[in-house]
Amino acid sequence: MTYLEFLDYLAIALFAATGGLAASRKQLDLVGFIFLASITGIGGGTFRDIILGQLPVFWVKNPNYLLACLFSGILVFFTAHLFESRYRLLIWLDAIGMSAYAALGAAKGLAATGSPLVAIVTGMLTATFGGVLRDIVAGEPSVLLRPEIYVTAALAGAAVYTGASYMQMSELVCFGLAMATAFSIRGGALRFGWTMPVYRGRPGRDPEDVM
Repeated sequence: MTYLEFLDYLAIALFAATGGLAASRKQLDLVGFIFLASITGIGGGTFRDIILGQLPVFWVKNPNYLLACLFSGILVFFTAHLFESRYRLLIWLDAIGMSAYAALGAAKGLAATGSPLVAIVTGMLTATFGGVLRDIVAGEPSVLLRPEIYVTAALAGAAVYTGASYMQMSELVCFGLAMATAFSIRGGALRFGWTMPVYRGRPGRDPEDVM
């Protein structure tokens, strides 16, 4: 197994673990744990492959990715009670998985199209879509709607990978720089409450008031 394959499995397992933690907060059964772990772990990569036209998607070509989600879901089912604050663990594991997937998604987008812009977008989508699915299905507060920086961290990581790749740095250096950038920004946002400027205009009216 190459270090890139190891990173891919690690990112999926970490994302899947956050799905399991979300299931634990809702007190679901084992099947619910596995389901949430799976859609979280493979959701972003599936969306990426569909956009890039790389069909069948990665986990159909290699079912071992599904096994990684399965094992993560089962592991969290039996160990989630050991953690005092599961939501804190969830968002920090999500930060690590997001950082890895920002780089991996950018790498796959760049390899498939050669376009820096596409690489940055696929990196961002790969890094965030699984977490969005997890929060929607689990009824958790969406990571997109939290005030701390999230998508911007994924974009920054994907952009750093793309830039480093065009500077012909080694793959290991590209991934290291990208992950460090994304995690530093997301970690700082979680630790210090970093936010981006928000819209300050008049909020939108309620749809019922428009009718």
